[in-house]
Amino acid sequence: MWKQVFDRMLSRLIVIGRLGVTFPDGTRALYGRDEDSLRGAMQVLDDRALRRMCLKPELGFAEGYMAGRVTFQGSTLEDTMRLAMRNVARGGRMPPWVRLAERAQFRLRPVKQRNTALRSRFNVAHHYDISDDLYRLFLDRDMQYSCAYFADPNTSLDDAQEAKKAHIAAKLRIEPGMRVLDIGCGWGGMALTLARDHGARVLGVTLSENQLAAARARAAEAGLEGRVEFRLVDYRALDEAFDRIVSVGMLEHVGVPQYGVYFDKVSDLLAPEGVALIHTIGRCGPPTIQSGFLNKYIFPGGYVPSMSELAPPIERAGLWHLDIEILRLHYARTLRHWLARFEANLDRVREMYDAQFIRMWRFYLVSCILSFEEFNQAVFQFQLGHARDAVPLTRDYLYQAAAPTWQYAAK
Repeated sequence: MWKQVFDRMLSRLIVIGRLGVTFPDGTRALYGRDEDSLRGAMQVLDDRALRRMCLKPELGFAEGYMAGRVTFQGSTLEDTMRLAMRNVARGGRMPPWVRLAERAQFRLRPVKQRNTALRSRFNVAHHYDISDDLYRLFLDRDMQYSCAYFADPNTSLDDAQEAKKAHIAAKLRIEPGMRVLDIGCGWGGMALTLARDHGARVLGVTLSENQLAAARARAAEAGLEGRVEFRLVDYRALDEAFDRIVSVGMLEHVGVPQYGVYFDKVSDLLAPEGVALIHTIGRCGPPTIQSGFLNKYIFPGGYVPSMSELAPPIERAGLWHLDIEILRLHYARTLRHWLARFEANLDRVREMYDAQFIRMWRFYLVSCILSFEEFNQAVFQFQLGHARDAVPLTRDYLYQAAAPTWQYAAK
């Protein structure tokens, strides 16, 4: 039964490229068109994996791969996923029960994303309080776990992350002695940079105990304890005033029901002439549901917002959109660096985690790369303030020289 259902599903979905599938009984089927260069191939080793992919295609595919019940012969995970995602993005039809389930999940977003202070702390611990040793194997030297900024295609990951911090600092227009809040400070790299290179006095807040300990240790090692403070506290509990606010890669954890609370708090904490810079993954399309795989295994409670979901709460908070920049393919390139470093360090990863975890993490990185290359994800940088003249009237102050031009080459 499930073989026939899967066959019918792929016949409607694969309209671009060519997908080969080997079923548990050893039979093989081809879907799509020979004239397209895009190719993928997969082998489904048991009926359980087949049933799961019929009922929940994305999650079933991910879990089948993680368990070793879905493999790739003459292809790769990335090639097969790219083919599937390109078809989803360009007109391939999912079966009606999948579309109905997605509509139901969309209506349940207010419940599933009700990220209270307690739930937020649990969600953060799920992802960020695993071993820092894993993150050290694939992140840059400053442990920046967010989109880097590539001025040209040959920029190294370390240099691109430094460029990201410099780009954000330029938008914040920090002067020595300014009080800066870093919401979701991670391992402290941004806060330490703003204190060391720009003379700011910085408060970094996080809900991750691992990150807090690492950030405090880094501040002590750098001799910046007098200029940088790190706290384990929810941003909603703060009641101080700040000249500048920065938040990088944290809004994805807030959830749609809390956007009003988030931007109201930014507004309340920001000085009258202050500037805030909010850096988040965003969706260049209408609101939809979050990946079932990411919600279950990587970022519980997470969500990638559309512009239409962010503009209203910003407006209601009384904040000016001083500038909005869309970084389209910078995160795809960042993730490719992370994936390459992860694969290069597999022997060390195997000392810490089993094969299923390794396949899960690989699936996470590959699926995120393809979300930027094949779907409509990008990075939004919102520059916000109370005063319309809080920053210069043009962007000239951001760039010391003409920006180079280059093309991102996806596969």
